[in-house]
Amino acid sequence: MPQTQPLDLHIVATPAETALALKLVSEADLLRLKIIARLHARGLPADVGWADLLQEAFTRVLDGSRHQPEGVSIVAFLAGVMRSLKSEHWRRVARESRYGQAAPYSQVDEGTLDTEPRDPAPDLERSLNALQELAAVDRLFVDDPIALQIIAGLAEGLSAERIRGAAGISKIDYDSARKRMRRALLREGLACRLA
Repeated sequence: MPQTQPLDLHIVATPAETALALKLVSEADLLRLKIIARLHARGLPADVGWADLLQEAFTRVLDGSRHQPEGVSIVAFLAGVMRSLKSEHWRRVARESRYGQAAPYSQVDEGTLDTEPRDPAPDLERSLNALQELAAVDRLFVDDPIALQIIAGLAEGLSAERIRGAAGISKIDYDSARKRMRRALLREGLACRLA
């Protein structure tokens, strides 16, 4: 019988996968953190994605450079780490701009430094990404007319009361549909759309 050599596979897990394996976070916590990371990544340059923020936050916890205070949930703690990473990014951009190096971005966080006016229109990549997410949301609720009416109302900027009135939906049906939508969006990783 021929001898087989054992394969020496080194599978490298991401920091989030490691935290999940170590049971530092649950799968539900990881979904919540992905949503929070997406929210924090809004307004950052395209080369700094939400996954980068999330992985860096986990890395800082796993390598010991950030310690979770007692009494603070892991989700709240990691959300704070991601917020800190976002602020750190903008401080670095402002510092580089201040010392004569060309800032790679035209706008720095919430008015701290504007080197030139930012074009309010999203770039092509972000526009395409948004259209793909909207199409995914539409496909997800294609068989749920109440959800589609709520989405249309939210897209127009209507309040819950105005959506219910325009669509003829009771408060109970509206609240039930929103819960159903939230669960479906979380399950599909699209939760930022109606958060």
